[in-house]
Amino acid sequence: MNFHAVKAIYVFEMARWWRTIYQSIVSPVLTTSLYFVVFGSAIGSRIAEVDGVGYGAFIVPGLIMLSLLTQSISYASFAIYFPKFTGTIYELLSSPVSYFEILLGYVGASATKSILIAVIILCTARLFVDFEIAHPFWMAFYLVLTAITFSMMGFIIGIWADNFEKLQVIPLLIVTPLVFLGGTFYSVSMLPPFWQKITLFNPVLYLVNGFRWSFYEVSDVSITTSTIMILSFLAACIGIVFWIFKTGYKLKT
Repeated sequence: MNFHAVKAIYVFEMARWWRTIYQSIVSPVLTTSLYFVVFGSAIGSRIAEVDGVGYGAFIVPGLIMLSLLTQSISYASFAIYFPKFTGTIYELLSSPVSYFEILLGYVGASATKSILIAVIILCTARLFVDFEIAHPFWMAFYLVLTAITFSMMGFIIGIWADNFEKLQVIPLLIVTPLVFLGGTFYSVSMLPPFWQKITLFNPVLYLVNGFRWSFYEVSDVSITTSTIMILSFLAACIGIVFWIFKTGYKLKT
């Protein structure tokens, strides 16, 4: 294992993030604050509780997961796409660094950045509502696992994309709608029976509910199922990345 190479990639990506730290932090914090003002105050005043939890507190895990998923994909996809765009990726591929070490450096940096943003949002949420974390270990487990999984997904998108437009297609048109329809701002039990069944096909539902259970011990689906779903998604991403590196898909051309 070439730890020096992994560290070099990791430090470079983190340094690039720190150069835009105000934009990186202010934007998600401001967005989260607006969500609390609109949903927590306006809608929350009309919905007292959901599953025994105050509405303002109920949406905290969903908002964190919303930011975690989108930021993880964004950081990782841009991190690997930009070297492709500038042509510097070939210098990296020709260096004595394995594919695993490249993946570890980029995904590790992206996951770290998204986790830091999630923690900042968690602290920001405390300014608006009171909440408790019933299972801190499981909260950290879901947080880290989700960040790694979607950073790998972003890495795949960054390799697949041929231009900046493609870089945004999947996050904007697929991931974001799935997050909003995955129980971020509501409980699935509030939906009509038909839509409850449809929602069960949304993979993000299991991520949001697993994370919410770690806070309040309430969930629309089994925690075991949630854990299996995220581990399965992680395994699928690992399989796709392995295939990309094995075939050189859009890396050797």
